[in-house]
Amino acid sequence: MRDNGVVLVVSSDADVRHTVARRFERAGYRASELTSGEGALATATGSAPLLVVLDLELTDMSGYEACHELREQCGEQLPIIIISGERTEPSDRVAGLLIGADDYLTKPFDPDELLVRARRLQSRAPGALPVADVPLTDREVQILQLLADGLSQERIAKDLFISAKTVGTHIQRILTKLGVHSRTEAVAMVYRYGLMAEGSRPQAVPDRERADDALPGR
Repeated sequence: MRDNGVVLVVSSDADVRHTVARRFERAGYRASELTSGEGALATATGSAPLLVVLDLELTDMSGYEACHELREQCGEQLPIIIISGERTEPSDRVAGLLIGADDYLTKPFDPDELLVRARRLQSRAPGALPVADVPLTDREVQILQLLADGLSQERIAKDLFISAKTVGTHIQRILTKLGVHSRTEAVAMVYRYGLMAEGSRPQAVPDRERADDALPGR
């Protein structure tokens, strides 16, 4: 059974590991940082992660070798994204894809672009955790629905009897959890992944912020 949102970030470069892990965690995933191919293989075969971000620079073997072994042991259902700062030629990317990677990014790369590419692979992978499982609160789901209906921030505030500032705060949290930059992108995800379809709403968690809406100035 696939683990619930765990992304393996495998690199000998601590800065790369931390940057990638933080970006995925901000988007609602759990990230596990590893430095070696052996560690990646042991973890992947033991816990079946959602995705592997694999640097070609590892402490014990080539990332190409690690990718090949991951594909052999875990099958085609495991999405693998290779990243590299040294092997940046088209022939290097072709080699990575032929070995078994699903995508290949060269450094420096935008962590947001990596996240978007990962989500696309995730949505196509058999048994992958759907984007609808992003843990939005009840209030965030409500606001996302109203955004999808075309309501402005001010109109949403009026309909929900909260301040426009509070609505804006919720919208920023929604964007962070969905891993997007704008309301337009968030709404696009609503329709692309059917987040508001019956039986496919984002997973709500207890909304502890409702009491805050009644505070002065909110």
